[in-house]
Amino acid sequence: MNLAEKLATITPGRLQMSYFTNSGSEANETAIVAAQTYTDAREIVALRHAYSGRTSLTMSITAHSTWKVGKSFSPDVKHALNPYCYRCPLKLTYPACDVACAQDIEDVIRTTTSGRIAAFMAEPIQGVGGFITPPDEYFQIAVEIARHYGGVFICDEVQTGFGRTGAHWFGISHWGVEPEIMTMAKGIANGLPMGNTVTTPAVAQAMVGQGLTISTFGGNPVSTAAALGTLEAMEEAGGPDRFAVLGARLRGGLDRLGEKYPLIGDVRGKGLMQGIEMVTDRQRKEPAPKAVAQLFEETRERGLLIGKGGLYGNVIRISPALTVSETQIDDALEILDYALGVVHEAQGVG
Repeated sequence: MNLAEKLATITPGRLQMSYFTNSGSEANETAIVAAQTYTDAREIVALRHAYSGRTSLTMSITAHSTWKVGKSFSPDVKHALNPYCYRCPLKLTYPACDVACAQDIEDVIRTTTSGRIAAFMAEPIQGVGGFITPPDEYFQIAVEIARHYGGVFICDEVQTGFGRTGAHWFGISHWGVEPEIMTMAKGIANGLPMGNTVTTPAVAQAMVGQGLTISTFGGNPVSTAAALGTLEAMEEAGGPDRFAVLGARLRGGLDRLGEKYPLIGDVRGKGLMQGIEMVTDRQRKEPAPKAVAQLFEETRERGLLIGKGGLYGNVIRISPALTVSETQIDDALEILDYALGVVHEAQGVG
């Protein structure tokens, strides 16, 4: 109860009612069931390059062939173009494109669904997809279209939540949109198993009387205490405003590296969630996964662990602990600088 009350004070808009589970996959499954129950519709519009979990239903939402294991996928899930400005599938350029990727959602609904959907589901910044960050207008347009066709907005904050993107507790607030349903995990309990689906009272009420449900260990005392302690620690550290300052320091350094090294085609993200897309040629934007693999080894040998993602395996994902210091950020940038120099020389670039 204490954790649910605390979350109700920091989640955007009318999100008040929480259902605790053990993981992001479970939270996303719960969100989809809630949307379908509330709208009395079944079809879900998701985005290409999305990732939402490892269950059959959440792998249906996922739009990466490498992350779709098995053969039991839901035919109710349809995928629209994602706002991948660096590799626009429509070969357009922002802002002259008029955010055509968002407009594609309406075409998908009208041509591949019954015309009435249960939800539009998306991550504010696509995590596994390579930290793909939409333009400012994207979610306003996308969510308006989804609601026009009867759907609610499910916002997957499993990776972006709890101040990760800076300035706000949850990533979607950067775009000024309030979801009807939001999911969260990962940062909620600092490593302990915890997921949560938070909804408006109206959506939660629609679930009443629809049958029984349980999560055996969901909301257990140990994980909820850890989640409350984690939130308190983040608030004491300065919260999202502090993370925004640290993120700006990190982003400034990455932008400088982007100007220095031709292997870096794009730098993107918000707060302490920053991505570097590596390419063999900036004009052709050919992915450079081998350079990423070498960079991994060069940074690891010097004490810096980085992540990777993207459909082509060519995006460096940098999302340090929210307890990171300015000195640690500077040290990480120094290691990256050196390692990128080694990789450029080995790859014969620049």
